[in-house]
Amino acid sequence: MNDTERKPIIVLGGTGHYGRYIVRNLLARGALVRVLSRSASNARKLLGESPEIVEGDIVSKTSISQALDGVRAVVISVSAFSPKSIRSMRMIERDAVLQVIAQAERMGVARVIYVSIYDIRLDMPGGFDFALRKEIAQIKLDVEQALTYSNFNWTVLGAPPSMEMFFRMIRGSSMMVPGGGPPALPCISPVDMGEIAAQAVERRDLSGLRFRMAGPDAVSFEQAAQRISRVVGRQIRYRKIPMVLPKIVHAVTRPFTSVSDLALFVYSMTGFVQLLNRFPQDLVDAAPADHQRLLDTFDYTRTTLEMEAQRRVDKG
Repeated sequence: MNDTERKPIIVLGGTGHYGRYIVRNLLARGALVRVLSRSASNARKLLGESPEIVEGDIVSKTSISQALDGVRAVVISVSAFSPKSIRSMRMIERDAVLQVIAQAERMGVARVIYVSIYDIRLDMPGGFDFALRKEIAQIKLDVEQALTYSNFNWTVLGAPPSMEMFFRMIRGSSMMVPGGGPPALPCISPVDMGEIAAQAVERRDLSGLRFRMAGPDAVSFEQAAQRISRVVGRQIRYRKIPMVLPKIVHAVTRPFTSVSDLALFVYSMTGFVQLLNRFPQDLVDAAPADHQRLLDTFDYTRTTLEMEAQRRVDKG
C-alpha cells in the first residue's frame, strides 16, 4: 500500500441504503474507510468495527473539517428523504454537500463520487407535478454543476429506484402497488451500486463522466411479483391500488405540510407515487444502453431481481 492508499476514503451517507454497500465494498477491496455519522454507536451496529467512524453532523462546518482531514477521496451518498429529516432536505442535500465540496477542494482532495438521481429534469411535461420534485431536481443540479466547475476528478452515479421498492410493497402474499406502476421501470440492486461506486472511486479515468445506473432490465411491478414468486416459492399476487386513494391522501395532507413533518413526508411520498406512474418512456428505452455502458466500464457481476430476491431468502 503506497502513501496515497494509506489515506482513507470518506463515505458521506455511509449508513444509508446505498452508502452501507459502498462502505462494505470499499473495505472488501482493502481500502481504509471513514464514515461521518451523527451516532457512532448506530454506525457501528450497521457497519461493524472496520471503518473509522467520525461522530458529527454533515451540516456542521467543524464536523466536515474533521471528517475530511487527511482523506484521499470523498463519496457523497447523502439522502434526507425520511420523516425526521425531510424538512431539512435542502440544508442537508444541497447546502451541506456544497460546503463539503468547497472544503474538500480547499484541502486538496482529488477524487469525488456523487450519488445523484437517475436523470435531472426540472420540468415534467404532460401531467402531474409538484414543488418538492422540482426542488429535489434543482438540489441535485446545483451539486452536479458545482462539481463541473471544480478542479476535482469527479464522477456522478445517477441512481434509479432501488430494487428494494418491489419488496417494500409486498404485504403478506400481495404486492400492493398504488396506480399499478409504470409499464417498465429501470432499477438497480444496492449490491451493484456498492460495487460500482467502490470501483469508481479508485479510478482516475472517469473524470467528468455521468452514469445512469440501470440494472439488467427494466421491470414492471406485475413482472416483479411474478419473478419474486418463483424465487421465494410462494405466489406473490400483483394488486393495483386505484390511484384515487393516494391522490386523496396527497390532497388531504397538503394543508398540514407546514406544521407536521409526518404530513410533509406522506404528502411527498404520495406525490412521488403519482410521478412514478409517469416514469419517462425515453429513459426506459435508453436503459439497455445505459446498462451496457456500465458493463463495458466496470468489472462486476450484475445482480438480477431474482438474485436480489434470493439474497433476501438467504438472509432469512
